[in-house]
Amino acid sequence: MGFLALVLHAHLPFVRHPEHEHFLEEDWFFEAVTETYIPLLRMMQRLVDDNVPFKLTMSLTPTLCAMLQDELLLKRYVRHLDNLIDLAAREQERNRNHPQLRELADFYFNLFSENRGVFVDEWKGDLLSIFGELRDTGAIEIIASAATHGLLPIVQQQSIQAARAQVLIGRDVYVDLFDAEPAGFWLPECAYAPGLDPILQEANIRWFVLDTHGLLFGKPRPRRSLYAPCFTPSGPAAFARDSDSSRQVWSAQEGYPGDPVYREFYRDIGFDLPMQNLGPVAQGTRKFSGVKYYRITGRGDEKQLYDRAAAENAATKHASHFLEQRRQQIREISELDFAPIIVAPFDAELFGHWWFEGPSFLEQFIRRAANQRDFSLTTPSEYLATHPTQQIVEPSASTWGENGHLGVWLDESNAWIYPHLHVAAERMSEAARSHAENASPFADRVLKQLARELLLAQSSDWAFLMKTGTAREYATKRITDHLVRFNQLHDQFVTNGLDEEFLRNYEWRDNLFPNVNWRYYI
Repeated sequence: MGFLALVLHAHLPFVRHPEHEHFLEEDWFFEAVTETYIPLLRMMQRLVDDNVPFKLTMSLTPTLCAMLQDELLLKRYVRHLDNLIDLAAREQERNRNHPQLRELADFYFNLFSENRGVFVDEWKGDLLSIFGELRDTGAIEIIASAATHGLLPIVQQQSIQAARAQVLIGRDVYVDLFDAEPAGFWLPECAYAPGLDPILQEANIRWFVLDTHGLLFGKPRPRRSLYAPCFTPSGPAAFARDSDSSRQVWSAQEGYPGDPVYREFYRDIGFDLPMQNLGPVAQGTRKFSGVKYYRITGRGDEKQLYDRAAAENAATKHASHFLEQRRQQIREISELDFAPIIVAPFDAELFGHWWFEGPSFLEQFIRRAANQRDFSLTTPSEYLATHPTQQIVEPSASTWGENGHLGVWLDESNAWIYPHLHVAAERMSEAARSHAENASPFADRVLKQLARELLLAQSSDWAFLMKTGTAREYATKRITDHLVRFNQLHDQFVTNGLDEEFLRNYEWRDNLFPNVNWRYYI
């Protein structure tokens, strides 16, 4: 008998621009809600309604949770849905004489309309409450993460206080949202370095996930390889990502998402149609609309039309194949005479956003897994509760990024940010220490906003986007803006030259974490 733990990491950087009526990068949030979070929640609700037993683990990062609670973004999201429904209606009319395209336009019109009905009428715009209700059923475990997805090994090297703040503020946000202490913690980018486990222990974290080599190269070597957790010297347990199961689902080349019948992500009418056909969705800008008519087909530019039924059939077949692969894997490992756990962590946005059929695959897999006798779905917390005796290992420094180390986030394209972040972290600690005993209400507000600006500047997303080049200008501007705001606030604060209107402007722009505890920087 063995176990499988599916872990979905739901994260977006905090992108909110109240100073603009429309802002392109806010679409990241709108797309993820439409294509990933709503489909996953509806899938889980169906499973619960059908009395299908399942266990799933999800991290919801504090920045994502802040956006899911933000009235301005939620109002803009409903406007976004209305624009999508309008676009799909236009497409129904434009394609009235083309049966296949008309059928696809009908599909999108119905999909967007259903999403709006569920989001607005049924869920009242409160996705976090729906996650909480599912958590209360015991079907999903929700885990915490660092405040702004700061890359903890780098943050820790610059300032132990800053790394501690990322973890403890992340823990606090979870407690505020779910009225409970988190057992698990998602390390941003699965990035670990020795010395982080005492901070996790201070936050009362019981477990976290590492990439494969983080545990395999630990000292001493783990006796049960990847297939059992190991306790770190300070206490929290490390679970290792299983590379075989990850590759099958994750890889566009080797894995299921590259199947030619699945929907092609990059071919979108936002780039294919004349601008006048796109209506209010476009706002005068070429961008992804979410209406995609073609399937992957092959590696060339010629694409065939998307066949929804064929894609659903493929998802079902792939779910069955994934199940058989895991059964075989667990049977082979179980011969070593212990109950193994296979941990398969993924970015949640893979399911639905990048791989449109991903939620269908996941649902079909879970339904089939419910009938298995040789393995069952579990969560890391549940596994630890039933298997409390494990080896003690010091994991090695590692990430799940390219080549398994920090190269993506520490590269000639982004290395310039770290001296500035180092100085800001030191200034934050100095300011916190100087007001530790006698912070006035105004000083408390300033220190909270200083913490917000530093935390936002530390987000690993900015360095990642600089390296990949996908949104380099925006990422550069964001980190620069937060550092400038931090330094302006700090310099005026220490010279007693700060007026409330200046502070209020920054509080309006960067309004997350209302209860942020700046004393963690002391």
